[in-house]
Amino acid sequence: MDDGVGPRSPDRTTFDGPELGAIAHLYRGEVYRSTVWRTRLDQTTNWAVVTTGLAMSLTFAGPYASPLPLILVGLLVAVFLMLEARRYRYFNVWRARCRLMETDIYGPLLRGEGVTLDGRWNTLLAHDYQRPSFHISYLRAIGRRLRRNYLYILAIQAVAYYGKLAIHPVAAGDLATFLQRAAIGPVPGWAVVLAGVAFHGGWVAVAVVTLRIEHKYRIAGKLIAIA
Repeated sequence: MDDGVGPRSPDRTTFDGPELGAIAHLYRGEVYRSTVWRTRLDQTTNWAVVTTGLAMSLTFAGPYASPLPLILVGLLVAVFLMLEARRYRYFNVWRARCRLMETDIYGPLLRGEGVTLDGRWNTLLAHDYQRPSFHISYLRAIGRRLRRNYLYILAIQAVAYYGKLAIHPVAAGDLATFLQRAAIGPVPGWAVVLAGVAFHGGWVAVAVVTLRIEHKYRIAGKLIAIA
């Protein structure tokens, strides 16, 4: 029975002109969305950098200035990291789609091979549009942002804090003096220092563990990660 649509070719292996045009517009839209979310990522990183710089300015304003702002900014940077990891999960959706189209559509076109409907990349992309979901876990997103930006910011915060304790108001002559300066109200200095070591050591552990997870996903010959 003729449905008015015309003959169909279930075994087609290439796109026609109008379909390639539609894909080109789709690619432009995905690039736009990834650019918007890339900008949002940069905003969060800028907040972390600015607040860390402000805390350092307050702490090193004078020999007797309190190191407490550096502790508080460390916690604030952790909050920014959480926000940025969430934003990165959204950004990664658009990024992965763009990258898949670049490697399996535009790459073959530029090589003069044409676009092949091999049932791998096109099925993967179609499924991602039909049932959209995040491509990486929240923990992996945290690890990526740590390795890209936040480990450096947290390292500067840690060095500045321990440097403050070591040199102000005068150079600490022994460990007891160093720990005494680290005390916050009723909390002894050794507890504060250990908490700082655990805080930063935890982020390093997250970065290393998630890097190992990333390596498991990067299998040779595997399509760009939309999974």
